[in-house]
This record gives sequence, structure tokens and C-alpha cells, in this order.
Amino acid sequence: MALNCFSKLLKRRDLCRYLLQNDIKQYSNSTVFTTKIINGKLPFENLQKGLFHTPLRLLFTSRFYSIKTAHVDDDNYRNEHNITVIGQDIPSPYIDIENSQFPDYIKQFLNKQGIEKPTIIQSQSWPVALSGQNFVGIAQTGTGKTLAYLLPAVVHIKEKQGRKGLGPRALVLAPTRELARQIEHVAKDFAKLLNIRCVCIYGGAHRGRQAELLQSGVDIVIATPGRLNDFLKSNTTNLSRCTYVVLDEADRMLDMGFEPQIRMALNGVPLERQILMFSATWPKEVRHLAKDYLGEYVQVNVGSTELSANHNIEQKIHICLQEDKMKILNSIMHSISGDGFGKLLVFANTKKFVDMLSLALKRNGWPAVGIHGDKTQLQRDTIINKFKRGNANILVATDVAARGLDVDGITHVINYDFPNTSEDYIHRIGRTGRNQNKGVAHTMLTNDDARQAQNLIAVLKEANQNVPKELEDLSRSYSEDKAQQQQAKYKSKQYSWNSNRRFNKYRSSSKPSNYSNNYRY
Repeated sequence: MALNCFSKLLKRRDLCRYLLQNDIKQYSNSTVFTTKIINGKLPFENLQKGLFHTPLRLLFTSRFYSIKTAHVDDDNYRNEHNITVIGQDIPSPYIDIENSQFPDYIKQFLNKQGIEKPTIIQSQSWPVALSGQNFVGIAQTGTGKTLAYLLPAVVHIKEKQGRKGLGPRALVLAPTRELARQIEHVAKDFAKLLNIRCVCIYGGAHRGRQAELLQSGVDIVIATPGRLNDFLKSNTTNLSRCTYVVLDEADRMLDMGFEPQIRMALNGVPLERQILMFSATWPKEVRHLAKDYLGEYVQVNVGSTELSANHNIEQKIHICLQEDKMKILNSIMHSISGDGFGKLLVFANTKKFVDMLSLALKRNGWPAVGIHGDKTQLQRDTIINKFKRGNANILVATDVAARGLDVDGITHVINYDFPNTSEDYIHRIGRTGRNQNKGVAHTMLTNDDARQAQNLIAVLKEANQNVPKELEDLSRSYSEDKAQQQQAKYKSKQYSWNSNRRFNKYRSSSKPSNYSNNYRY
């Protein structure tokens, strides 16, 4: 009975917060440690969440399923598939489903779905997630990251007893409505089969209906940060029993300015939680977020953490003037139509030009539809469904379709406008070449995009693609212009006229001598 009381005392939030801040090793003597707890001599100031020390992390880790640690043979598999793993207590990867340590109901579900072998990111993320450790996964788009975190979430819900109360037990955050809907589509495949209640909440849809679903009880919530923040502030739901959190496309969410909403959600979950982050890139903003909230974690990199595109995509670059873009687009369209294409995705940077471009394509006889942020959710769903069914084979879009748009049969991507960052470029062209299929990406650049040329060259070289001479010239001219501007700026600063300096010079050279002559004797 005394041990039960002691374990309950350890689960108090205020005590946990203190222990996470202070080194548990100084209380290694259990008698001294217990005496200090009883006498109330443990201070509770200067709280810093997320600083997990090793002995205490093991105490609160939710190891809800047995996982074997890695052995020597696993290194061959990781080297073969270019997997880099950083962390401690790393379990063996799942090479096939039948011999994995998944429970039988998960194996049956995967067999019904026709999945015999996991993808590369799934092979290593599944055992790590099941072991209860915090996790960071860096992999390209289209590598099966959705199932990589959803299946462990199901096992987490089924195998671990949850707290009483309302609110979800698992939370998945996504940057856009399209990605959230895509995750919901995958989750619904096993929701009825395994009796898992799942709801997707996002802006642009009926708020009242989403609130009813949340309050009726739910196991998994898939949400965009803004709408989740809205429901948390209005106390429609809470995250007090959410012990499994996934941040999908974490780099994109931070780029979109969702960091305050993400931190609000993470501050509301219990301290004894498990957090998984998935990202295509590993910028410093994502590293800071992982450092603040994940404590000790296992990081799995599939490929390089540097900017890299899918090697199954052939990248073609067109250097042109702004007024020649439409002519080049027509040339590309006629060229690929002659070769035959399935579905075509065209990206533009502005909402206005998406509407103009889709209308121009329609007038030229191409079955095109357009999508951007100003469309209602009903319009966006209708357009995407048309594109998926093949009723319209050409989709013109802004970056709302750069991530989370998982449509089979996209053979070509055209960047009419180059995106603002190289990361967005990689995600755009990543809509094709998915699931080991081949794809082609055409990209147009003007002199206004010269600042992106150097990063684009690095992406092309990493993917073993041809680098056009015009692109190298564009990068070289931009570097030379930038160097000249910096040099001119330095010279102007060096030789700028300063009235105070002239006055100080006059005072130092003339006045002291006069003063010395007048007041020498």
C-alpha cells in the first residue's frame, strides 16, 4: 500500500515538474529522497519543461509494447537503405509485417490492405514509436509517413489504459486542411474495423458540427493548429488525457507561423506523453521545438538531412523572361500531351494568377481546375475529387496543394512560378514520383528568381540531374551583382561625408593651439 501511495505521489504534476528540472541523481538515496518529499523540502520554482534526465525518463516512459533492441545484422539493412539513427535503446527495424511485433489485429488490418512490407521510414519508426520513446523522423514526401505514426497510435490506444474524462487520447497536427483531410482518409480505413473514434477539425468547415463530434467522445483528433487553438480557448475540448502527439510536416507548420498554437497544444498535454515529429527537412526552428518539448528522443533520417529531392523525378529547368512564360507553358503542354500523361499539377504563387491560368488553359481546350486558399472548403473538396477521379486532369494551385495532396497518377508537375524557398520546391515536385513511380517536373525561372539559383543547383546535383548552363550563369551573375552591391555599400560608408567628423577635426587641430597661445603664460 505504501508503494502505491508513493507511486501516486510521483504522478503529481507539481512534483513531476520539479523532478524534470532538478537532477534526480542527487536524490539517489531513497531514504533521503522520501524524507524530503514528506517534509516538503523540495522547492518548485524556475520550472523549465522538457528537460528529461535519463533515470526519470525511464520512470515515465510509456513502454506499452515489448520491443527488441537492435543487433548487429540491422546495420546492413540501415546501410542498404541509407538510414541514419541517432539515440539510445534503438529497437530493430521491421523488415516484414509477418515477423514484426505488431499485435495480431494490426497484422490482419495490414494484410487486408495488401501491405506485406513496410516502407523505409515505417520500418524504423514503427518499433521506435511502439517502444514509447519520443521520435523525430526526417524523410521525403510520399514515403508512407502517415501510417508510420497512425498504426502506433492505434496500438497506444488499445494497449494502454487511458485517463477518464473527455478529450482525445491521440492528437495529430497538420499544417493545411488538405493534409488533415488526407490523414483522416487513411485513419478511416481502420477506424470502424478496430473501433477507433476519429475526428478531423480544420478551419473553413462548420464549427458547430466539429464541436459536437469532439464533445461526444473521440480517440484520435486530426487538426490544423488554428482550429485546435480555437477549440482549446473556448474549452470545447482539452488535451488533459492526450498522451500521444504527432506533429506532421513540422517544418511547414513553423514556416506558416503556427509555432504559438503548437506550443499551446503541447503545454496542455500531460507530462507523461509521447511526441513524434515528422518533417521533410531539418531546419533550426524544428530543432529548437524538438529540444524544448521532446527531451531525449530517437532521430531517424532516411537519406540526407540536407535539401534533397526524390531521385525518381526528372527535373527540367527553363530559364526565360517573364513575358515568355505562357509560350513556354504551351510548349510544355503540347510536348507532354504527345507523350501521354495521366494527371498534371501546375503551381503558381498567387491566388489571382491561379484563377487566370486555369481560365486560360480552359480556353485553350485543356480540362483544368484551380484551387487556392480563398476557395471554400466545399469548393476545394469538389475540385480535388474531380482531380482524383480524372474528370479534370489538370489542377492549377498555390502552395495549399504542395503538401498533403496524395493523388495517384500525377505524372508531371509544372512550376509556372518558382516558390519562395527551396523546401517548397521540393514539396511541390514531390507530388509526382510517389510510391517508387517515375515523374517529371518542369520549372521556370526568371531573373527575379536568381537568388534561388544556387540552392536549386545544389538540389539538382544531389539528385544527379542535369544542371543547365543558363542556370549556372544566372547563379553566377547574381553572386557577382551581390558582391558589387556589398562593395559599393562598403565604399559609400567608408567615404561618406560626416559634418561632426569635420567639426571634431577642426577642434582638435585649431582650437587647442589657440588656447595654448592665449593661455600659455
